[in-house]
This record gives sequence, structure tokens and C-alpha cells, in this order.
Amino acid sequence: MSPQYSLRSLLLVILAAFSANASNWLYLAKLSSVGSISEEETCEKLKGLIQRQVQMCKRNLEVMDSVRRGAQLAIEECQYQFRNRRWNCSTLDTLPVFGKVVTQGTREAAFVYAISSAGVAFAVTRACSSGELEKCGCDRTVHGVSPQGFQWSGCSDNIAYGVAFSQSFVDVRERSKGASSSRALMNLHNNDAGRKAILNNMRVECKCHGVSGSCEVKTCWKAMPPFRKVGNMLKEKFDGATEVEQRKIGSTKVLVPKNSQFKPHTDEDLVYLDSSPDFCDHDLKNGVLGTSGRQCNKTSKAIDGCELMCCGRGFHTDEVEVVESYFSLKTNRRPGLRLLESLFSYWLVLDHMPVEERGQSRRSIPSCPGCCAITRNSAAELLGPADSADQRSLCRS
Repeated sequence: MSPQYSLRSLLLVILAAFSANASNWLYLAKLSSVGSISEEETCEKLKGLIQRQVQMCKRNLEVMDSVRRGAQLAIEECQYQFRNRRWNCSTLDTLPVFGKVVTQGTREAAFVYAISSAGVAFAVTRACSSGELEKCGCDRTVHGVSPQGFQWSGCSDNIAYGVAFSQSFVDVRERSKGASSSRALMNLHNNDAGRKAILNNMRVECKCHGVSGSCEVKTCWKAMPPFRKVGNMLKEKFDGATEVEQRKIGSTKVLVPKNSQFKPHTDEDLVYLDSSPDFCDHDLKNGVLGTSGRQCNKTSKAIDGCELMCCGRGFHTDEVEVVESYFSLKTNRRPGLRLLESLFSYWLVLDHMPVEERGQSRRSIPSCPGCCAITRNSAAELLGPADSADQRSLCRS
């Protein structure tokens, strides 16, 4: 093996690792919401930023709180969309925030990159429209009378500014000189797909003006879709994501479907390079937490059902007692108490309320057992001898 070949291979590995950790800026979501990023010195101390992002932070101090809100929004939406799946967007207090799952080119990583870039674009745009930022405001390019005859007025969301800032901040690692690996191309594509989920779904909101509620004059403005709708659309793209590989067409490196029988992906689709693990086992090497202890739906046949969520290990059922207070219904009949009493007073009332005045019920909570909750023989019965023979069984010693 020639020295030049070895050097090139090492360089490709470094570039791949560089791009795989491009989501480290999401650690901003872990910062306390009490303080604000208002001084340049703070930018130097922010964990997870590369130097060019630190420089952007110093030049755009007033925007950084919006970037932090965008990171928080992305994580919350990811956890909502995947709340019933084996991988549920669990976060860590270390880098990367989502663990090693996002360092692999899986469809889960594709979703994380898409929702994250969308989160920044959304939060920055919202800050522009609400007057929080001096550098931007409402979209003044939307004015006059529309072809439909209504008057453009009000504050149209300045999505162009939000998208541009997201591109500059989120894409900076991949757009660095020489970052043309397949993983860098994957990240850039999914970042852009996330922003397009907002950009291509802008809606028109209107208000009628006239006597007695008539609509003699109608003024309208352009608004972003709710972020929940953005998450729903990207989750659908996740379910239909395309597995791709890098090819060189002329002098340009591009991503194409790995299966030539599949139609080419669009700019709005998510793409991935590597197959996902099954997320059943606790696997520190690959950053998988497993499904032990996760609640499941024993009546469902979908991915949230106990059979699939628990990966064939069966499930536990814990009986819990639920005690409900009728405080909000009875306080009018209790002297000295008002409906808007403090939480402390609420606790006092509940603590001294006779048991017979509380609503009581027992509820069964099914959840997945730990790895060795079943024997190897049980694993063979549940998973089949072929699976257990190659140690597909979840009870590994």
C-alpha cells in the first residue's frame, strides 16, 4: 500500500468523523434558559461549536438565543415524533447530544439533522416577526394586492432570513473546504430538506374587515406552518427515506439511490447511507440504550405494541394505584379556599382530604423487561432457533 493511498484513506476517515459530529451545536439546548448569550466571551465557552460557529455567534449575539430555542424545539419535536418507537430521541448530557446514533449515517441521523435545521430556521424567523431582532423584521417583500384580490398587509413571516441564517450556522461544518464525503453530502441534503418542510408549506392567513363582521376588505399575510406540522411531515419523510450511495458524475460527487430500481429522491426527501440497528439491546459501542423499562401498548400490533417494542422478550405488568383529587370541583364548598389558591394550598388540601373523597383506581402499566428477564430457552421459543443460535437472543451472557 502506497503512502499516498494511506494518507488519502486517513483523510477520508477524518472528514467522515468531522461531518458525523456536525450536530454538536445542539448542545446549546442544554444551556439554562435563565441566562442569555449576550457577550462575545460567552461564545468562546459554548460547548459543541466549531470555530466558525463561534465567530458567527460573536457577530450575531442577538440571534443566538433563537438558535438555542431552535435546538430545544428540535429535540422536543424529535422526542414527540418518536415517543412510541424503540429509538425515542433520548438525549445525553455529553456530546453528541443524541449519542453515537447520530454519528452513523442512519435514517435516524437523517431526521435529527432535518428537524434541527428546521428548528433554527423556525425560531429565528419567529424572532424576526416578533420584533426581537434588530437585523430583521417582517417580510416587506409581501405587499400590494394579490391576484386573488385581497390586500397583503400585517406581518408576513420573514422565512428567507430564517432559512439563510440556518444555512450559514447549521451547514458550516459540511461547507468547509474539502468536506465532500458521502456523509457530508447526506447531512447537507437533509439539512436542506428540513428547511424546505417550512419553506414549501408557508400558508396564507387572513383577517376580514367590515361592518358587522362582513368581509368588505380582507388583509392577508404569509405565516409559517405550526412546528408540529413540520415534525409530522419530516416523520413521514423518515418513514419513506431513501438509502443512497455516493457516485461521481463528471467532476461532481452526488448521492443516488443504492437500489437502481428506486426512483431518484427529491429535495424534500430524507436520505441515509447506513442501515439502522434494531435498538433492542443496550449497546454502548453504538450508543443504543435498548428498550428495557420502556412502556408499551399490549393491545397494539404496531411498533408501540409490546411484541415489537420489547423485541419478543414478553412484557411486565405493574399495578399502580392512581389517586385523583376532586379539589377543583369541591373548593367552592370548602370555607376559606378559592379556585386560584397557590400550589402549596392545593397540596395541603389534598394531604388532609379524606381518602373516601379522592378518586381511586388501579391501573396496569405494561413495560419491557430487561435483557436477561427471559431464559435462552424462552428466547428460542419467542425468536426461533435460528435467531437464538446466532445469539440474536436478547439474553447474552
